[in-house]
Amino acid sequence: MDLVFAIYRCTGSFPKQEVYGLTSQMRRAAVSIPSNIAEGKGRHSRKELLQFLFRARGSLLELRTQLTIARELRFLTTVNEEMLTAVACEVGRLLNGLINHFESAVSVER
Repeated sequence: MDLVFAIYRCTGSFPKQEVYGLTSQMRRAAVSIPSNIAEGKGRHSRKELLQFLFRARGSLLELRTQLTIARELRFLTTVNEEMLTAVACEVGRLLNGLINHFESAVSVER
């Protein structure tokens, strides 16, 4: 959730012509990460949970690409880009840990 809030704060200063472009895409990708985790948690099986964790990781990778684009277009300060990248990396580590844990559990169930 911290990543979502940071993305919203930082994209608030993007050029107004980007409100329906990169700003919107970055916000949607960021919101999609915890949303997919929550939806997966509400499913009935670990296999379904894993599918949503993979979707969350896909959204995170999408967001990482968009951070690079925003940096190259100079919409983000170096400080903000480094902070967002650090938080995104931490989210990625946590997601990978969850995925590894549940993949092991699913393989044991088979």
